[in-house]
Amino acid sequence: MVLLTIWPLFALICLGYVLAKRGFPRPDFWDAAEKLTYFILFPALLVRSLSNAPVRDPEILKLGGAAVVSILLAVAAMALARRARPLAAARFGPAVQGVIRFNTYLGLAITAALAGDPGLERAAVYLAIAVPVVNVISIIALTEGNPLRRPGLLINSILRNPLILACLAGIALSLTGIGLPYGSDALFAMLGQGSLPLGLLCVGAALQPRALRRDLGALGAVTAARLLAMPLLAWVVAHLFGLGQVETLVLVIFCGIPTATASYVLTQQLKGDGTFMAGIVTGQTAVAVLTLPVVIWLLG
Repeated sequence: MVLLTIWPLFALICLGYVLAKRGFPRPDFWDAAEKLTYFILFPALLVRSLSNAPVRDPEILKLGGAAVVSILLAVAAMALARRARPLAAARFGPAVQGVIRFNTYLGLAITAALAGDPGLERAAVYLAIAVPVVNVISIIALTEGNPLRRPGLLINSILRNPLILACLAGIALSLTGIGLPYGSDALFAMLGQGSLPLGLLCVGAALQPRALRRDLGALGAVTAARLLAMPLLAWVVAHLFGLGQVETLVLVIFCGIPTATASYVLTQQLKGDGTFMAGIVTGQTAVAVLTLPVVIWLLG
């Protein structure tokens, strides 16, 4: 059942790659589609999911704590490994992103397919907590902690993230009990429905298979850490926190999916090793076709 549920999502990623390679509908379409999804469609999905989410539920709060603990444990392990084997920030930053960041489109699509609206609500809460955490850690890893000397710039970059703003808006609507009135729920629902298929097509369009031709050992290590070690860590943390079935599933999914394609953009902006990051994104997305069904079956 898991395999039958997941393969159409990866088929969309493959279709996006093929269409982009063929220049269809036109080369500049994919950049515009990514911006539309990132700034409009996807935030609408998050606002609607969080506006209906039981954010005061203790299980929801435990999920947030488990998310942070999973991420911090992974980063601590990588920092210890770096002490034993020094690595420049230009390489360490992509490796960290490859282990702790996640492809939000794929994660939500899988969660929606396997757990429906309750899963989406919990996944939105996970994103509200995890997205700021992984963004801050990624920036620090790529710059050797320089943003900590100017925290205002770091806070500004976080608060300009449309996903974080959407999460804050959705949580506010839920806490106040306002919800989405006057038919706006239907509007946000329609916008959100377009976010996942278009987002997955854009994931495929951004893949760069040529980046897999170098650093195969490092790529393999980061991929194994992300797709195998992270979901196992998430499963252990979920049991330590006593999470329910749906919450455990959400945590395992978001720790077992490939890293975010936006990691490449951040790496380029902060002068990291872009080729290495592109290889991580592409390799993990390809390998996850095999690992993700098994991971969800065994741990989710």
